[in-house]
Amino acid sequence: MTHSPASGETPYSVFEELLHSISHGIGAALSLAGLAVLLILASLGAHVDPWKIVGISLYGVSLVLLYTASTLYHGVRHPRLKRLFQSLDHCAIYLLIAGTYTPFLLVNLRGPTGWTLLATVWSLALAGIACKLAWPHRFEALRVAIYLVMGWLIVLAGDSLAASLSGTGLALLVAGGITYTLGVIFYAVSAIPFNHAIWHLFVMGGSACHYFAVYTAVLPFAA
Repeated sequence: MTHSPASGETPYSVFEELLHSISHGIGAALSLAGLAVLLILASLGAHVDPWKIVGISLYGVSLVLLYTASTLYHGVRHPRLKRLFQSLDHCAIYLLIAGTYTPFLLVNLRGPTGWTLLATVWSLALAGIACKLAWPHRFEALRVAIYLVMGWLIVLAGDSLAASLSGTGLALLVAGGITYTLGVIFYAVSAIPFNHAIWHLFVMGGSACHYFAVYTAVLPFAA
């Protein structure tokens, strides 16, 4: 089927859309459970760090929102609803990237560097969302570029981040970024069979890496 965003049509078959919605439906359920685990663990002990609670909450909510929006977008057939959830899906990507930064910047890198990066990445997220809402069917290459710039902005504070993370946490953080980036190839090349389903698997892999990076590097961190 010819892709026509304005009409709500999709280039994917019903079977492909089923794969897309199931995969990210599983992701939504796992994200919700994972958020609960992180919040429970962050709340244990004699001293509860409110920065951890705030950072983990923003990260977890953005993760659940991304997978829920994607599941709804691929799961509905009504053109108007599909357009709505597609916009939410694309906007949620910006929120997830910024949300993933947040616990590391509020906990591990809290200070001038962390606050500067936090303001920058959330500003880029809001700019990307504004671009999507203002021109929903234009500038897709620009929006993808913003995704990638946001994702790799952390290299500007690479030394500080490396000093504040365990080797395992840093490796998981980098692995997640690489996984997401490689997945963009499948997202962009529609000639690859089941390219979007493969992209979804890369997204889930990147999310898993970053989740365990939060688990291993943010939860045990003591300033």
